[in-house]
Amino acid sequence: MTSVVLGLTVRDLVQADLASCGWAGSARHLNNVAMQLDRRPSGDVDYLAVCARAGIPIAKGGVDYRAKDGAGTLWQLAVHPALQSCGVGTVLVEAMEQRIRNRDLCRAELGVEDGNPRARALYERLGYRAYDYRPDAWEEQAPDGTLYRHETMCTMMRKDLS
Repeated sequence: MTSVVLGLTVRDLVQADLASCGWAGSARHLNNVAMQLDRRPSGDVDYLAVCARAGIPIAKGGVDYRAKDGAGTLWQLAVHPALQSCGVGTVLVEAMEQRIRNRDLCRAELGVEDGNPRARALYERLGYRAYDYRPDAWEEQAPDGTLYRHETMCTMMRKDLS
């Protein structure tokens, strides 16, 4: 078995990073991330990047502090496909949880699509527990640029951070 050793750092994601984050989603998604970054100065969100030695993001995700009273809501998490199952997602989630604790909040929440059992297994391993099940939907952009509505069911999960 070959192991991969990554020298990782976690920092705030910045607008300039988005040009190298095409692996995370469509241009429409990255435009949405850019809008979320504009919410950071108000304190509504944190948006983090996990970077390899070259300083280029290999994972990203946001924490929304307005979505749920008394909690930080993790969303838009993505790890470069070539580096999934290498511990990068764990580094990202743990850094996001620390940001939540730094705000004196005691709970992290997230939703995971039913079609993503790998992510759900990660969250369960990190101590998240299911508490609800609900539909979700958003617009996505196909490779040809057309928009379509993505409808899914999500398991809502939470973790006590105290």
